[in-house]
Amino acid sequence: MKIMVINGPNLARLDIRDSSIYGDLNYAELKSLIETSASSAGMQADVRQSNDEATIIGWLHEAADAKLPVIINPAAFTHYSYAIRDAAELLKAPLIEVHLSNPMAREEFRHTSVISGVASGTIAGFGPNSYVLAINALKSLLG
Repeated sequence: MKIMVINGPNLARLDIRDSSIYGDLNYAELKSLIETSASSAGMQADVRQSNDEATIIGWLHEAADAKLPVIINPAAFTHYSYAIRDAAELLKAPLIEVHLSNPMAREEFRHTSVISGVASGTIAGFGPNSYVLAINALKSLLG
């Protein structure tokens, strides 16, 4: 089973972001954790990252066309990208929204997710383990 894991803006810069919020892994280590966890669950993870909204929309279209399950960390796009939300809504396979931090424990503008309403579920606040939990959730949803 192939899954797509989409990471939004600034996630490739984890090594220079606030480790008290985003953890101690750099992006390569996060990608490796995701790939290893997916493999252990019998899945192949296609892990991608972009700072560009249009690229993320294109990837969601690709996943929709291929009927691929998606784990997405839309990062800052979580709070305002209706275009990404509309593309995510096209998915027929499960979609799990993931966040390293807990947006509800942060600034008020982070309390709104335009993605959650079209996601199968949201996992947030467990650092890199949010992805591991999402992989396990996908496995359960897919049977």
